[in-house]
Amino acid sequence: MRVIHEEAVIDLDGEGGMADITKIVMDVVRKSGIREGLVNIFSVGSTAGVTTIEYEDGLIQDFRDAVERLFPRDIEYRHNLKWRDYNGHSHIRASFIKPSLTIPVVDGVPVLGTWQQIILINFDNRPRSRKIIITCMGV
Repeated sequence: MRVIHEEAVIDLDGEGGMADITKIVMDVVRKSGIREGLVNIFSVGSTAGVTTIEYEDGLIQDFRDAVERLFPRDIEYRHNLKWRDYNGHSHIRASFIKPSLTIPVVDGVPVLGTWQQIILINFDNRPRSRKIIITCMGV
């Protein structure tokens, strides 16, 4: 079994800035030469997440609205009281979405549905440069 790691840095807006990173992941898998296995995408940091979504304007806004309803930014978070950085909601949001995603690789391609893209989300309350680590494992 082979294991290959690559890193990328993506600049994102604050408060739910998103990027479709599907092409980046596909390119890493293709260059790895792995035909059968797994690819893992990990976002370094405690206020970002990785998931899949149909990456279109309406659903992007629906996602942001849903996250706001579930984890509102305008309630009291103890983290804000302690650190005064007012991003307690950012940490909670990221912990529920999770910092990583693992996808099977079959015939040299990550298995995704027709309308399923891999996205990176910055939940922090300010723009950030987000580092992701893409790890391909397999044969």
